[in-house]
Amino acid sequence: MNRYEGRRVLVTGGGSGIGRATVHRILAEGGRVVAADVSEEGLAATARDAGPAGELTTLVVDVADEASVRAGVAAAVGTLAGLDVLVNAAGILRSEHTHKTSLELFERILRVNLTGTFLVTREAIPALLQGEKPVIVNFSSTSAAFAHPYMAAYAASKGGVQSLTHALAAEYGKQGLRAVAVAPGSIASDMTTGRGPGLPEDTDWSLLGKLYPLLGKGMAGPETVAGVVAMLGSEDGAFITGTEIRIDGGTHA
Repeated sequence: MNRYEGRRVLVTGGGSGIGRATVHRILAEGGRVVAADVSEEGLAATARDAGPAGELTTLVVDVADEASVRAGVAAAVGTLAGLDVLVNAAGILRSEHTHKTSLELFERILRVNLTGTFLVTREAIPALLQGEKPVIVNFSSTSAAFAHPYMAAYAASKGGVQSLTHALAAEYGKQGLRAVAVAPGSIASDMTTGRGPGLPEDTDWSLLGKLYPLLGKGMAGPETVAGVVAMLGSEDGAFITGTEIRIDGGTHA
């Protein structure tokens, strides 16, 4: 499929996990992509593993920093000579008992996940409105609507992203801009394995029993979400806006 031939795409969080998988998927479908991430090392790995299709540029951007976002989005739009699709995949996941969560940690999670999504979107909207069949795909989470213990700050940030997405769809729909959120759950990535969410040492694992998918033998790979994101940003998603799509293997069925 070449659904992205001629389409110009900015993907934040493109240096790891689902963001990296999304970059690779859109490149494979012929897109021109700027992958942005705070990690230069992660971006190098994304570029190294990219296939021969499409066209990739990498850009170091800290979505939590307004000046970095302004410069980064401007650079991306300049590189692509416009913008058709924005994928806000950048985010962090941290866990702690709510009563032990510091204000610094709470605000850091919101700053990256929610404020970062807002900042990138704000800077990208003028270019998107001049783009071809423009789309914003934001990353919410199953935690926005379902109880995920020890993740109150993360859930709050993703609930905010979900509400922001609805507001964007309503505000800009008449101008042809779609806004959709994906809500992944039970997806294996750097956020859920390895350095992961850092669950408390005294975690009550019985509270997490419902967070396992009905389908398959465990967590799905990030490419599972990337395929849905690619659909939403293409003409196949042309009648989808102002909503969220849950991708969790039936975890919350």
